[in-house]
Amino acid sequence: MNWITKPPLLLRLFYPSVLWRCKTSKKEVFLTFDDGPVPGVTPWVLDILTNYGACGTFFCVGDNIRKYPGVFSQLVNSGNEAATHGFSHKPGNRLGIESYLKDIDLGLQYNAKARWFRPPHGFIYPWWVSHIRAKGVGIAMWDVLSGDYDRNLSPDKVIQNVIKHIRPGSLIVFHDSLKAWPNLKIALPAVLDWMSKNGYTTNFLSSINQNKRIL
Repeated sequence: MNWITKPPLLLRLFYPSVLWRCKTSKKEVFLTFDDGPVPGVTPWVLDILTNYGACGTFFCVGDNIRKYPGVFSQLVNSGNEAATHGFSHKPGNRLGIESYLKDIDLGLQYNAKARWFRPPHGFIYPWWVSHIRAKGVGIAMWDVLSGDYDRNLSPDKVIQNVIKHIRPGSLIVFHDSLKAWPNLKIALPAVLDWMSKNGYTTNFLSSINQNKRIL
């Protein structure tokens, strides 16, 4: 799982206009949450972030926004950032370019203010990047994947995945989903506590210039 947890530089070089990490000298990171909004889990994440004075960027699945508009409103009204994860959460290798772009468009209909897109399952062809960016959204991958969704991992392993690899400018992925919940409810507070004790702060992806060359 190591290369997925922290994608190697060689892989990142194939996607030079995709965001993996923000260059910064400050101990600032970008917490991101995929696959919500989901009742119970997403509101809990919002509360935990507030308790720690942290913020996050939520890559929302359009169909979940459709099903749970009240939870989505709670997310938006919390002051956190709503990005898009497409509508159906289908990976690109199961869709042609036309269907893939239509899925992004449909997701944006439910989340029109989104300025960042994360490919479902992290799958994207390099030659699709320009088509997606033409929609006015940046593409964000990750520098650290927590693995919270993996039921074969213990919460302690999820915590270690993050604190072992975190560095200034890291994009860190958690999931506000039912699948991730058993690990998330233990790992997220522990990571936030570690970050607080080690001088790390959080920021929104919207603070990053999408047109700047970034890792």
